[in-house]
Amino acid sequence: MNWPNARLCDLLNIEHPIVQAPMAGASSPEMAIAAANAGAMGSLGCALQTPDQFIADASAARAGTNRALNYNFFVHTPPVDDPAKTAAAIERLGPWYDMLGLGEPVEPHETHPTFDQAMCDVLLEHAPNVVSFHFGLPDASLVAQIKDKGCTILSSATSALEAEWLEQNGADAIIAQGYEAGGHNGWFLPRNGADVAGTMALVPRIVDAVNVPVIAAGGIADGRGIAAALMLGAAGVQIGTAFLATPECRSHDVHKDAVLRATGDDTMHSIAFSGRAARTITNDYARGMANVAEWPDFPLMNAATAPIRAATAKDGTGAAFALWAGQAVGLARAETTAEVVERLVGETQTILKR
Repeated sequence: MNWPNARLCDLLNIEHPIVQAPMAGASSPEMAIAAANAGAMGSLGCALQTPDQFIADASAARAGTNRALNYNFFVHTPPVDDPAKTAAAIERLGPWYDMLGLGEPVEPHETHPTFDQAMCDVLLEHAPNVVSFHFGLPDASLVAQIKDKGCTILSSATSALEAEWLEQNGADAIIAQGYEAGGHNGWFLPRNGADVAGTMALVPRIVDAVNVPVIAAGGIADGRGIAAALMLGAAGVQIGTAFLATPECRSHDVHKDAVLRATGDDTMHSIAFSGRAARTITNDYARGMANVAEWPDFPLMNAATAPIRAATAKDGTGAAFALWAGQAVGLARAETTAEVVERLVGETQTILKR
């Protein structure tokens, strides 16, 4: 198909300028395979994985497609333990543990370190086509090693300043992540109290600020959103929420059900699950902790909230489950990954031909 801007397709060696978002804990080899074979960029969210888990998923994905694949990692600042914050978090979580019969709360602790040399070594053994990062870029020496292997590097920016920094430090394309996006917000440079911009305002500013292709992300779940992003100057889009209800999605059924029931007017940013702002469908836990401004450093809280997340998935309520989703969640449908890609492409092409 002919796209008005082929820069992203050419860079990533894909047919359609659509990146299936690499959602940690939700994306799967089956999702990445289906997206890639449908002509999009198939992605694996590897940020929460051990090297052995990464090897298993990367091997499974590569066995299912000969097309380009994207592996995504977090490059967050290593957390600092704060005993006062830890004690306060345990006290706040206590009633949830008691209500669910889980015993004493688990103390916040690190379960998945930031991308480092050990993971880089394992990654490069699998000859990745595309490697993407969230929260900035890894150490310059790691970026150099990845580039030396001929890999394309993507990373998320929430401001023009972050986009410029990413381009200057080795990113080959920028994911312009707007306020509407589901999951963790990718900001990594000081914002001086300013809010994160919405996608419509962010994309053209980043397009003007950098020379590399820009990928719009946040609030896009159908052809109308893709066409709008392309008109704003983006070379493509990254979409996650539209894939959350697919059978290939690894997330729990309570999450998929919530996505299909959601209207789009029922999401919020919460720092109470992981210690860092992430957009979720509202539930009792997120609402109840909304006024708490300080938690242990990201990602320490993941360990502490894991038992209550699991328990409220098992009981079917989802009352304290991390129901990650963007503001376009009301457009999500019960489709397969391939059907999502096919629909997105068809809708966009119809609009562009008008």
